[in-house]
Amino acid sequence: MNLILFSPAEISRPLPRSDRRAIHLVDVLRRGPGETFDAAMINGPRGKATVRSITPEAIQLDFAWGPAPSPAPELTLLIGLPRPQTARDILRDATTLGATALHFMLTEKGDPNYAQSRLWSTGEWERQLLLGAEQAFDSRIPAVVRGATLSETLAVVCATKSSEPRIALDNYEAACPLSTLALDPGSPVILAFGAERGWSATERLQLREHGFAFAHLGERVLRTETAILAAMVLVQAKRGLM
Repeated sequence: MNLILFSPAEISRPLPRSDRRAIHLVDVLRRGPGETFDAAMINGPRGKATVRSITPEAIQLDFAWGPAPSPAPELTLLIGLPRPQTARDILRDATTLGATALHFMLTEKGDPNYAQSRLWSTGEWERQLLLGAEQAFDSRIPAVVRGATLSETLAVVCATKSSEPRIALDNYEAACPLSTLALDPGSPVILAFGAERGWSATERLQLREHGFAFAHLGERVLRTETAILAAMVLVQAKRGLM
């Protein structure tokens, strides 16, 4: 936990001692009254928090904020809804690497039962985003959308953007590796990933109709979460962000 995040509503009230952040402050960081630590408001400024007092019930904190963060370079991921454990890893690590929007889609080769996971019904998916941001020392949390089909997602995402690179990862019909594509450092990018069994022929056609170029990550077949991280690293490096 490199950065401790707070929602705006939490700033003015004590932090319960049972909260994982309080446990981290006391047991790991070993902060006491008068000592400071790095804090941030979710999707807001970073700054310093000072421990005012510690009781068995709660920790009282004071905050001093810096300037608001600049908008993150846009990196939108379209992802065929994966199994829950894979989705957990993607939510956390894609946030760490700087994704600004995650669309978990229902695809023709995906398993619709994954949408019923407790990951999505209990709010755990939001906790994974926070873990990723804490690791990255960044307050910015990506927007998450789930439950739409590829067609519905393309209609929304591509309607609001016109000139950004659109790249679909594919093991079968891609003509070139992702590493050879030219990217403008300041340009938004959309990356699309199929479900664990890949894209259907219909979905490939839909992607091409919406201006997606197809690229691959080499001859090795990667797990979904590994492919997403590898593609993000390549894109962020080509945009000068790594």
